[in-house]
Amino acid sequence: MKLPDVAVIILSWNGRTFLETFLPSVVEHTPEAFARIIIADNGSTDDSVETVKRFTGVEWLPLNHNYGFSEGYNQAIEKTDAKWIVLLNQDVEVSAGWLNSLLKFAEQHPNLAACQPKILDLNRRTHFEYAGAGGGFLDKYGYPFCRGRIFDTIEEDIAQYDNAIEIAWASGACLLIKKDAYINAGGLDAEFFAHMEEIDLCWRIKNMGMEVWYCPDSTVYHLGGGSLPQGNPKKTYLNFRNSLLMLYKNLPSNKRGGIIFKRILIDHIAAYRALFSGNTNEFKAIAKAHFHFLFKSSAWKKKQNQKTNIDYLKLSGFYNGSIVWKYFIQKKKKFSELD
Repeated sequence: MKLPDVAVIILSWNGRTFLETFLPSVVEHTPEAFARIIIADNGSTDDSVETVKRFTGVEWLPLNHNYGFSEGYNQAIEKTDAKWIVLLNQDVEVSAGWLNSLLKFAEQHPNLAACQPKILDLNRRTHFEYAGAGGGFLDKYGYPFCRGRIFDTIEEDIAQYDNAIEIAWASGACLLIKKDAYINAGGLDAEFFAHMEEIDLCWRIKNMGMEVWYCPDSTVYHLGGGSLPQGNPKKTYLNFRNSLLMLYKNLPSNKRGGIIFKRILIDHIAAYRALFSGNTNEFKAIAKAHFHFLFKSSAWKKKQNQKTNIDYLKLSGFYNGSIVWKYFIQKKKKFSELD
């Protein structure tokens, strides 16, 4: 079987150190015969370009300023001609056969629009990594979790999730996506800037009747926190605000108001839990996210109202329950313990 053409796009911003560390594995394990490697530079002010010049065949695509993760990829993908696109974080180490396995798997599933590999922790290679792990799921209220990671509980990889499965979302740390599907779904939403944007995109793709999958035959190792570390107030703000924007865009019209109201109530519990534990920055970040969603996004929300009537809980990868309740109240810490 002739493998299709693919472009591996690494969005970089002042990423010289990351490129020096991680680009060698991408060059070594990405076949030149059918794949391009493109560094899309998000307006860096360091000497990243000098690092990239040391790697034969790696293309340099400069963007004129920092567009953020979402619009940065939109700009780069618009300028790239390929059937398949890989969105690859600058802090990901790939392994032998990673791309071949993803592409072969994708070609075997005609309705597949996107898929992700197994994502393990670069610093603890026996364990899954936070961002994507063994495939992404969403609960009834839009809280994301993964096979191998629920909130801050990370499972060891003991081959318990080595079966391919259709999922709700694939991680933007390493995301293979058909370019036509990306364009037809509208790409990553620039309003998000960063965080939750790939989940929103995958939800839109599934609302269009296409599939998102997890492919365990491909493995990559993710450092994580390359742009904003876990616990950073800006990361907290973006995650909570963007979750609400995502729900507003993708929920069926007849359930939108009720689900968002309940989601905000659950978020309040998280906010006050942070406050009472002394984490005032997290409390302020969640409050700011709610304020901006409720009072600062009216024009955006009017523009983005898709009015879908698809029952999202019947889509593969959506959990008809509350992962917050399961995790914090019923103490279900592993994916295999869920109903």
